[in-house]
Amino acid sequence: MELRHLRYFDAVAETLNFTRAAERLHVTQSTLSHQIKQLEEELGAPLFDRSAKRVRMTETGEILRSHMTPALQQIDRGLQALRAPGGAITASIRLGATSSFNTRMVPQCVATLLNHYPNIRVSVEELPAGMITKRLASGHLDLAVSYRPGEGSELWFEPLYNEELRLVVGTSHPLARRRRVRMVELHNVRMVLLPRQFVTRKLLDECFEQAGAKPLVAAQINSVAPMLELIRQTDLAGIITETALSQAADLRVIPLEDPTPIRTPGMLWHKGATRSPVLKHFAEIIRRAAGA
Repeated sequence: MELRHLRYFDAVAETLNFTRAAERLHVTQSTLSHQIKQLEEELGAPLFDRSAKRVRMTETGEILRSHMTPALQQIDRGLQALRAPGGAITASIRLGATSSFNTRMVPQCVATLLNHYPNIRVSVEELPAGMITKRLASGHLDLAVSYRPGEGSELWFEPLYNEELRLVVGTSHPLARRRRVRMVELHNVRMVLLPRQFVTRKLLDECFEQAGAKPLVAAQINSVAPMLELIRQTDLAGIITETALSQAADLRVIPLEDPTPIRTPGMLWHKGATRSPVLKHFAEIIRRAAGA
């Protein structure tokens, strides 16, 4: 069964006249009749009753059209969206993201979206994971890149990938030349970390406790970029997710072990929310950026 068979069937079903349907489709009546016959043979049942003077749909034809018409309309809308210039599409998207994703990944995805649709308006809020779930649940955000919410949440969570958190230090730090660092070795090490209300900080505190380590938390900052800058200018160490890190000559990024802190970021949206075609496209851009 091909798309043209369904379009031919739809034209005949709408006009109930093979001659008018053929004129609308710009084909000969014999071609149209042949295509309808092929479709009937494939389905194993007649779609039209041609015995009377007037063409009528059979019960099979009625059932097929009731299911097929919405599908054809959806296909036509998709084709129109492809043919329409991106500048003709307007919409707004409200995105929430934790600080680690807002450093590199989110700007990259927003740039890709705006290159497709220059008239789209995107609002990005950098928030802790807990606040993101609240703003999604209340309808103040359309989509978020964050972490899995707690049990009983009214949000859908789509995992994107697993990522390690890495130790980050300046080039002159005593740990700068290490290939790997055990969590216990961070005992009494001066550090800058996210505040305690962040889910990532809670994970790190659990890892420190498991390893029997108590770092000296000299500073707490709720955004990754200033954390990295503080590490550059001091002897402080930090622990940052892979997503937020890039190659820098003045910083050293070192894997952690025993235990290795691992998080699973993903996309979040409200279960009852309607997602527009543009929002679905944006979600696909995020999936590609995450390699999901």
